[in-house]
Amino acid sequence: MMLSYSRVAFFSWIASSVGISAFHVGVHQSSSSRTVLNVATNDNDIKVDAEIRPKKQSHAKPKSFATKCASLYHPNPGGERGLAPPVYFGSTFLLDDAAQGARLHEKREQPYTDEDGFVYSRWGAPTNEAAALQIAALEGVDVNEGQCLLFNSGMSAITSCLMAVLKAGDHAIFPFTVYGGTHEFVTEFATQWGIEVTFVDAAGPDGPSNYRAAFRENTKVVYTETPANPTMRLTDLEGVAKAVDEHYGIAEDVVGSSPHDRKRPWVMCDGTFATPYHQRILDIPGMDVSIHSATKYLGGHSDILAGSATSRSEPFLHGCAKVQKLITVPLNPMDSFLLARGIRTLDVRMQRHGENALKVAKMLEEHPMVSAVYYPGLDSHPDRYLADSIYRSGRDDDDDDAIQTYGGMISFVTIGEDEDALRRARNVCERLRVINLAVSLGGVESLCEHPASMTHTMIPREQRLAGGLPDGLIRISVGLEKASDLVEDLKASLDLCDEDGCDVPFEDE
Repeated sequence: MMLSYSRVAFFSWIASSVGISAFHVGVHQSSSSRTVLNVATNDNDIKVDAEIRPKKQSHAKPKSFATKCASLYHPNPGGERGLAPPVYFGSTFLLDDAAQGARLHEKREQPYTDEDGFVYSRWGAPTNEAAALQIAALEGVDVNEGQCLLFNSGMSAITSCLMAVLKAGDHAIFPFTVYGGTHEFVTEFATQWGIEVTFVDAAGPDGPSNYRAAFRENTKVVYTETPANPTMRLTDLEGVAKAVDEHYGIAEDVVGSSPHDRKRPWVMCDGTFATPYHQRILDIPGMDVSIHSATKYLGGHSDILAGSATSRSEPFLHGCAKVQKLITVPLNPMDSFLLARGIRTLDVRMQRHGENALKVAKMLEEHPMVSAVYYPGLDSHPDRYLADSIYRSGRDDDDDDAIQTYGGMISFVTIGEDEDALRRARNVCERLRVINLAVSLGGVESLCEHPASMTHTMIPREQRLAGGLPDGLIRISVGLEKASDLVEDLKASLDLCDEDGCDVPFEDE
């Protein structure tokens, strides 16, 4: 094969730059049909191999009307220099040659691409990968030591993580107080697939020992959720991971192996309520997987569904990427773009959420119609001793002047028992006029919901109560409105209640 003058000149320049006086250039076809350039020098210690890719052939200029309609038109060079990352909507990608297509299909599934690029959007796409890189950075995971996968919902992320590592005959441990969708998947699907499940009380100082008591030889997942939804109880992640290490040994993952080969259980955490602004899950020794419903605070505007899973384990990332490719689905390009845009204001939003929430929590703690308030920033919170270590408030290691906040999620319990508590809590939610009655959380607008009659109805009452979720519990996602407006709205709704229930009619009825 003939070498162009420009390539020879290029290597001549390199040789002269490093003091090589003579060199020989050879070209051959490798076994993979790639053209390889070999540069041998008169110094036996210096050898250079470089792949020469054939120049991409441009398409013929379309001449017929029909072909013009069906052809792809791209902007002139320089269009890629827009400040905001573009949205790539393509479902498939152009290949240089058939050999590149073969290489892409032979690769071991992983979240990110390499120099060969993309092949099909179900396996990964540029806008998705850009947002995933941003979340991985927030998690403290460098591109060379771990990766992030983005899914089309938080539940898709959760189920993908579990399906990646569990098989029939395995055992998994979950907290009593866990997101309703996670509980539903575990009890209605995982158990039907032959997976054994144990629920434990994960909160407070006894959480790690409760997990330890549930360990079995076939335990493959130790699942945590902190702060817990919706009770706001906290789990000692460091203590749980240490208990796993002491019982099973420290994880030893082998690159290229199956996630099922691992002897030590995978320790996972759903940290949606705290976000990486507060809680860096993968900075805790022994924690393997960080999961977020990015629909919530990361997106921040109640206009997308998204989920993320981040890890430093190559076998796990491979298994999860394979599940995503074949069963679940990556986050679509438009929602990936919106997620990345939302993340850019995460730091300032989380500070305002926390400042507002503390003011609301203090009012609730003093109201006579409220029997308990669960907010980690209050001294009355049962896990207050853990709060400062979990809620980092966006601090970097060298920061000491950040404003300490504790997130935007509050749970409180109305007075009363059984049906009285259920009715009172429902009516408080329905009488609010600034705060919106809606599920989900983490948006700029404030939301409230009554788990016992809404999001957690699929959990048996006995188990719900055992997990610390009473009939009168109300969950509030405190938004970015003026704090006094939120305080007055909640106080007005609670003031309508007396000890016999909320039977006072609306003022406009």
